[in-house]
Amino acid sequence: MTTVTRSQTELTNARARIVGERDGFLADAIVWVVRTSATAGRAVATLARRISAVVTALGWSMLLLALVALTAGYVFGWVEAVVAGWTALVLLVVASGYLIGRTAYDVGLSLPANRVVVGDRAPGEVAVRNTLRRGLPGLRVEVPVGQGLAEFAAPPLAAGEEHSDVFVVPTTRRGIVPIGPVRTVRADPIGLLRREVVWADSLDLFVHPRTIAIPSMSTGFVRDLEGSPTRDLTASDIAFHALREYVPGDERRYIHWKSTAKTGSYMVRQFEETRRSHLLVALSLSAADYATEDEFELAVSVTGSLGVRAMQDSRTVSVVASAETPDFAKRMVFSARRLSTVNRGRLLDDLSGVETAESALRLPELAQVASDGSAGISIAFLICGSTPSAAQLRAAAGHFPLGVDVVAIVCDEGAVPSMRRVADLSVLTIGYLEDLQRSLAKRLAL
Repeated sequence: MTTVTRSQTELTNARARIVGERDGFLADAIVWVVRTSATAGRAVATLARRISAVVTALGWSMLLLALVALTAGYVFGWVEAVVAGWTALVLLVVASGYLIGRTAYDVGLSLPANRVVVGDRAPGEVAVRNTLRRGLPGLRVEVPVGQGLAEFAAPPLAAGEEHSDVFVVPTTRRGIVPIGPVRTVRADPIGLLRREVVWADSLDLFVHPRTIAIPSMSTGFVRDLEGSPTRDLTASDIAFHALREYVPGDERRYIHWKSTAKTGSYMVRQFEETRRSHLLVALSLSAADYATEDEFELAVSVTGSLGVRAMQDSRTVSVVASAETPDFAKRMVFSARRLSTVNRGRLLDDLSGVETAESALRLPELAQVASDGSAGISIAFLICGSTPSAAQLRAAAGHFPLGVDVVAIVCDEGAVPSMRRVADLSVLTIGYLEDLQRSLAKRLAL
């Protein structure tokens, strides 16, 4: 990861929102108080969640009723209040009896496929089995699915009997959906107390962005680059350049023995370095670079389509995305997150988890970091929404050295596809993912 710093005035993280551009002891103290308060708040929330996992809202209400009724009854001599208070306490004690006992179930969670494309059906299955030699009563099973909850009731099970149920995970949006862990719930009939037992580990469902087949980049963009010699000289390659005298450190296998015999001194071969095509795909994650969420989803699909096509062409490809400045950092940090390009699945897995952020680098800064961190780039695709201006696109392209073919793909949901030149930069505007095919085909034909 490449990291450089910029002036504090450009920060958009939490520290900037709290103290602005101020620095010094007082500003640091204010930030420390805010961070400490946030940490304490999270600790209290965690404790509250653990307690609420046993005592329900109705249980807390019943406990409060018991305390108020008993206090008022004994202070003011209200017999009815005393009776109501003790009744509430008895109900709580009886409810606690439903939580006593060992839960001898074997619960499993499975997904037929943990990778799907957005919009595809993604079923999951929960199986409950009685491992005892006697029957067990029914119970409620809960499966957290993302921000939602899947619930079903398991019937009473005889010895060794198994019950399974299938649920469907919504995949209307790209993302990484955590599923589980499965928990069984024992509760009293009134719903005052509940006991949760966590069983299976949680699983992640990767909802991949939609991609589309695009023209091969083995022609057009790469045709005049792959295998062409450059003016850079190297000690080992394919394109022969000249002979020169041997110097310490040269590999002996490149000694030209016939010339050595003629001249009386060791002569070695020298080669012209051959250019290898290296594709760079840079995806901006700055919220300021997109007008709508649909534009960003289109940009993610474009990034996936380009990366997958490059891997199918067996090209060297780097896919990077903007990284965020930490919330309480004093200065903006330039960094780019490098996505995995080991194979198609790993790239789409990483793209499933990307999201926009206010403090993420904008397109020009991302282009600078990507250019500095990736050597030998021959083609650079810059992916953004409709908000960057022509000047910003030119600034982004200007960070790449001469000879690099830079193409900006502007994702403007619903727009008419177009292609224009901004100085040496090609700008493709697409409104739908299908437009990427035609736009790239037109650009490749130039």
